[in-house]
Amino acid sequence: MNKKIVLGVTAVFMAGILYSCGDNNKTKTDGTTMPTQEAASENHDHAGHDHGQTAPTQSSEPAAILPNFTFYQLRSGIRVTNENVAKDKNTVFILFDPGCSHCQHEAIELEKNMDRLKDVNIYYISMNDPALVLGFFDSFAPKLSKASNVEVLIDKDQTFIQKIHVPTQFPANYVYGADGKLKAHWEGEKNINEAISQFHK
Repeated sequence: MNKKIVLGVTAVFMAGILYSCGDNNKTKTDGTTMPTQEAASENHDHAGHDHGQTAPTQSSEPAAILPNFTFYQLRSGIRVTNENVAKDKNTVFILFDPGCSHCQHEAIELEKNMDRLKDVNIYYISMNDPALVLGFFDSFAPKLSKASNVEVLIDKDQTFIQKIHVPTQFPANYVYGADGKLKAHWEGEKNINEAISQFHK
């Protein structure tokens, strides 16, 4: 694919999703309905957002088998690939935007429940500037980001949206089993107890 086309598609995607944090009235994969814009607006300013923009055309379903990927640790810049994923437990990938109020809320709730997350690996992934990502965790979930089973990764090359999935809402959660197979996925905010239950599916 022509590099200019790829850059153009990426620009459209970034404009359409990086500021969309899960406020659309959308049915989740578990069949329940996402909060409406009105219900969520008390926690999130929609000024300047265009939730009607569409993401690049791709499969609407996430990769059924975890593909090869390369991300980079937030603080050290060390490469992390699918070879680093633990083969003995579930791995949760959370694609998020530091400016998204629903992402902030999920991180706060996960930090409160860290003792219930010890037997899963969690990869927080962002395509945003590392300084914004660092500020996100410093402000909302400093203990979570330093947990031994949690890694905060930067997706410099938009690998996630090219190989795993193009979500329409943030935070986007993906649970892969020890065998690399997708077990669960949802977009937007979910009750924390339901989310943790899915992490252990």
